[in-house]
Amino acid sequence: MSGRAAWRLEAFGFSQVYRYHDGKADWLASGLPSEGRLAHLPRIDEMAHQGVPTCQLDERIGAVQSLVEETGFELCVVVNAQRVVLGVVRGKALHASPDTLVEQVMQPAPVTYRPNVTVDELAHHLEGSNVKHALVSTADGVLVGLVRRAEVEHAAYHNAHGIDRAPERSGHDNAHEDQKSA
Repeated sequence: MSGRAAWRLEAFGFSQVYRYHDGKADWLASGLPSEGRLAHLPRIDEMAHQGVPTCQLDERIGAVQSLVEETGFELCVVVNAQRVVLGVVRGKALHASPDTLVEQVMQPAPVTYRPNVTVDELAHHLEGSNVKHALVSTADGVLVGLVRRAEVEHAAYHNAHGIDRAPERSGHDNAHEDQKSA
């Protein structure tokens, strides 16, 4: 809330008033709860698969290959110790020599979307692209998860047609068959 609003609430006798210095945009981009006329719209953080495999810069591709195989995803998100997204290992990079460092073959600085992006917004943004999935991260770049294009489009279709149904996603993020479609 703004400084003026905080002071006004204190004037009304409220004793526990806090000012969120980073502002409303940061609040929403961090995936925190919201109110208002748009709060009911499904957001991508609600359907993000949190079990997407992660690795760090100093890991070897051999370990990443095993991790990707175990989870069934087609990629591994490169993060630091704080889970900030640094890159992605996918495609040909996953078939590099097992002794190769992740840092040598990763695609740096992948596009990420904030948790407050609505399903409809992301579906519209992905139209006409070959993207099969999108990464979701907080305003500070911390990984939230991965959303699949097919699931986003499915949910957007249901929203557009007034079908009251939660976006489908696997109950277990390691379900092999579900992940192969990523």
